[in-house]
Amino acid sequence: MTQGLSRHDHDPAPEPKVRNTISRSSDSGVVQARDIGGGVHFHTPAPASVLRPAQLPGDLRGFVNRTDEVRRLDSLLEDASTPAQGRGALRIALVVGTPGVGKSSLAVHWAHRIRNRFPDGQLYVNLHGYDPGPQVAVTDVLGRFLRALDVPLDRIPTGEEPRAELFRSVTADRHVLVVLDNAAGVGDVRPLLPGSANCLVAITSRTRMSGLVIREGAHRVSVETLSPAESVRLLRTVIAGHRADDDETELVEVALLCARLPLALRIVAERAAARPHMPLRDLITELRDESGIWDTLSVSGEGEADEADAVRTVFAWSYRALSPPVARMFHLLGLHPGPEFSVEAAAALAAITPVRARRYLDVLTGAHLLEECGHDRYQFHDLLRAYATDQARQAESEDGRKEALRRVLGWYLHSAAAAARAGSAAYGMTLDLEPLASETLDEQVETAEFDEAKAAIAWYEAERDNLISSVRIADSHGMHRIAWQIPATLTMLIADREPADTWLPAQRQALYSARAAGDRYAEAITLDNLGIAYRHLYRLTEADACFAAALAAFRELGNTFGQARAANGLGVVRLFAHRFHEAESCFEQALEQAVELGDPLYVGAFTRNLGWALLEHGVPAGLDRAEELLNRSAAVLAETNEPLEQAEALTLLASVHRQAGRHASAQETVERALSIAGAADGKLFEGLALLELGRILLAREQESEALGHLQQAAALFLRAGRLDLQAAAWDTTGEAYLSLGRAENAVAFHRQAITVFRGKGDQWSQALALARLATALTMGGSPGEARERRAEALELLASFPGPAARARRSEIEAQAEAFGS
Repeated sequence: MTQGLSRHDHDPAPEPKVRNTISRSSDSGVVQARDIGGGVHFHTPAPASVLRPAQLPGDLRGFVNRTDEVRRLDSLLEDASTPAQGRGALRIALVVGTPGVGKSSLAVHWAHRIRNRFPDGQLYVNLHGYDPGPQVAVTDVLGRFLRALDVPLDRIPTGEEPRAELFRSVTADRHVLVVLDNAAGVGDVRPLLPGSANCLVAITSRTRMSGLVIREGAHRVSVETLSPAESVRLLRTVIAGHRADDDETELVEVALLCARLPLALRIVAERAAARPHMPLRDLITELRDESGIWDTLSVSGEGEADEADAVRTVFAWSYRALSPPVARMFHLLGLHPGPEFSVEAAAALAAITPVRARRYLDVLTGAHLLEECGHDRYQFHDLLRAYATDQARQAESEDGRKEALRRVLGWYLHSAAAAARAGSAAYGMTLDLEPLASETLDEQVETAEFDEAKAAIAWYEAERDNLISSVRIADSHGMHRIAWQIPATLTMLIADREPADTWLPAQRQALYSARAAGDRYAEAITLDNLGIAYRHLYRLTEADACFAAALAAFRELGNTFGQARAANGLGVVRLFAHRFHEAESCFEQALEQAVELGDPLYVGAFTRNLGWALLEHGVPAGLDRAEELLNRSAAVLAETNEPLEQAEALTLLASVHRQAGRHASAQETVERALSIAGAADGKLFEGLALLELGRILLAREQESEALGHLQQAAALFLRAGRLDLQAAAWDTTGEAYLSLGRAENAVAFHRQAITVFRGKGDQWSQALALARLATALTMGGSPGEARERRAEALELLASFPGPAARARRSEIEAQAEAFGS
């Protein structure tokens, strides 16, 4: 693999695919599949999407009691709705109660009981509404839910409201169970509610959420502390097989010291089970002594152990009973970037081997101070995480805490680099990674390593939130190199697998860190990455500014590859903006530097992009040069062992032939592209070739045959998650139907396409589709609306300069005159 090249891995189906940089061309009707925005994109299979999510955590072992609460929750499953709900309304179970009372355990236990009623899957998220760290962003949760429901990445919009609307649409005809754990407020859950009565949502919260009860008709179930009898039953369930002769009165006293809260009761019971020969009276004495210490430290000064004090007393008592190495592991975990972590990350924090870390984590899990949430993955209850963080502040010096943070953040950085190498090949820009923290303890930090792309991508997806949090934490602690290098090393994994706004805040923070470090190279790389993100969001002004600044920085540094990369990215942005002369100049610069680097793949790719720009420009003389460049590009790319790159160049070349009226050679060329893409199993590229073939057949007045190819193209684009390309196929389908005299069908397809183009912010494609819709409306007997759509198209085109826009405006004005409008 050539250094600096990248692979694609985000296709929802196990087939080659490109990332979300596809752009639909303007005048030519050509669709360009990539922009080579951060290195050439190779094409490798990705794991299949989850079609039926099953995200519930495991049910709690030894769950007891709560029969009344379960019965009240079960009432939601009956056909008759609760009084606050109308029949057919979304069913919402709201489980509320004090911290540690067992809300999450109850909700998850009940969800497991009823999950078979929801054959389309179960979605779960811990919103961490009361966690010491930041809450999970609702926008990110929606993105995860949509991906879990098999929505292709490129159909997931940016922003909370569009994602919430799509989530409601996707779940409208499905039977899905949604569990929203630890929600802080109504605003955190409303966007996550499906719109269908086929679904059910279970929410846990410390607040009563009266607004959700009043407005959405949520069925609130309050979870109280256990009764003395229930508390004793829970204690006996946990200690069964370990202790048999404990006095009932003493067990009641233990329950009282634990404020009859299940979280505290389980911790104490596990401790008692681990010490079967210790009299229960001694255990009670220890608890009372710990309670006295806490009462002395309590700010209330009243000496009355309320529920919060009782929980903290149990935490402190359990913590003091840990061996020093395990206690150190516990409090250091309070410094981890997120509430969930792997064995390896824990090992990095404590500077021990993963084998030893796993042993310590098992001790903490057995003591109910941690929960296992997956294979070799653990998480804190939010109360315990806050307690661990407090203990870290007391037990570790400021330098000690910072060194532990540096170890784990360095582990994330170097592991991310390993994942990027395996999952998306090497990143083109050389990165001199911040060294791992030197350690004087007994072990060196061991970073993750990956033998294959699938494992690397799985690691990235499991650690995404921790990686994003690591950028924020590194920046806030002055570890600026780590802060900017994490997103930099993950550039292609982020670009290939994430909606563009997922990492945008972290990338902005990375830019701040790069500048704070006074590192011009870091600033250039980060600006280039931000340019990619903004371009994917179709925020072209911001993308242009970022690429231009990156180009200036790379030029100042004399970095040839960086200049080529930024110039190419800038060229794509200006092509999208229909600033064709500037786009051509950028691509020429990128091509010149690719030749200087002597890399045939970049030479072929940038040659193709220059040909694409000339094709889009719409200048007759430019068409001849575009043909020359695309022929040259196809020949160069044929030698690079990248058939999909070659197929794309041939598809563009076929468009040149079509526009020149050479329909036979156009069809021959695109069928060659189709054959190459098919042999390489490049479904997206087959779709691109089929779309061009449909246009060629339409130009040859073979509408019926064209419709068949366009239908295949649309299906492939849907499969690849390219809704914008599907819209292009719909728009051309509308033209074919109109040529067949079926105006009503034409109108329907044009309307569908316009909706997508408008949502994307693609005003050029929207304007052309509006003009075609106007023609179909006129032929269908709706001249009034046709006039409105033409006027709208002309207004949109007025903002575009150049001969292509002028030609389109002239065509629309001529049509208006011909139709008397």
